[in-house]
Amino acid sequence: MAGKLAVIGAGLMGSGIAQVSAQAGWDVVLRDVTDAALTRGTDGIKASYDKFVSKGKLTAEDAEAALARITTTTDLDAASDVDIVVEAAFEKIEIKHEIFRALDKIVREDTILASNTSAIPITKIAAVTERPERVVGAHFFSPVPMMQLCELVRGYKTSDETLATTRAFAESVGKTCIVVNRDVAGFVTTRLISALVVEAAKLYESGVASAEDIDIACKLGFGHAMGPLATADLTGVDILLHATSNIYTESQDEKFAPPELMRRMVDAGDIGRKSGQGFYKH
Repeated sequence: MAGKLAVIGAGLMGSGIAQVSAQAGWDVVLRDVTDAALTRGTDGIKASYDKFVSKGKLTAEDAEAALARITTTTDLDAASDVDIVVEAAFEKIEIKHEIFRALDKIVREDTILASNTSAIPITKIAAVTERPERVVGAHFFSPVPMMQLCELVRGYKTSDETLATTRAFAESVGKTCIVVNRDVAGFVTTRLISALVVEAAKLYESGVASAEDIDIACKLGFGHAMGPLATADLTGVDILLHATSNIYTESQDEKFAPPELMRRMVDAGDIGRKSGQGFYKH
């Protein structure tokens, strides 16, 4: 399966989704609001392809062909003739509403509108469109070229056909899918990692154990590839704070209430690897 795809947002997630899709034969329109963001995104894609070529996992010809399948634009109207749109913008409902409202008027009647959100209910996003049955969650994981999972989320009105087509797309770009049948905030994966990160941060905040020891406990005790606090640094403490806050607001479940430490870290700009300091120094 291959066709035309639009990816809205050229950040780490959006550029990763564009990268794996182009590599799998999809024609990709990558859209962001500024040329600078698009340049950063395509530079990242080129660097990633180069790495795969140097490791012998991709031929130089295939990398070049994949790159040629990606076009960039700041114009949302470029999505007018695509089969699927994947939105990968910032995790704020207002931003997503603005994008989906506009896309609903631009894209074809049969186009699927997917969101890469990790915590916002799909039904809430779909509510601003005239096609809630064609809106679905397609939650990829970072870094997209390396992580095999795609979490598909059925909104309250998402049709079986939409879910099946989105699954076929995700599988065509090399992902294994799980299906979330009930549209709860945070779905399956973000609820699990949020509960673990919140508890780990509380243990660290109250001096029960060091960040290193909490992470070692999860790695060696549970077989996790990475501990929860190292994961928070990789993902971004700010991103996880947003996610846990969204889930807590929706569910009012105390286990998702982010500890004060996470809020202060974000206030101070200690948001993980991208700032050089989080639970660890980078």
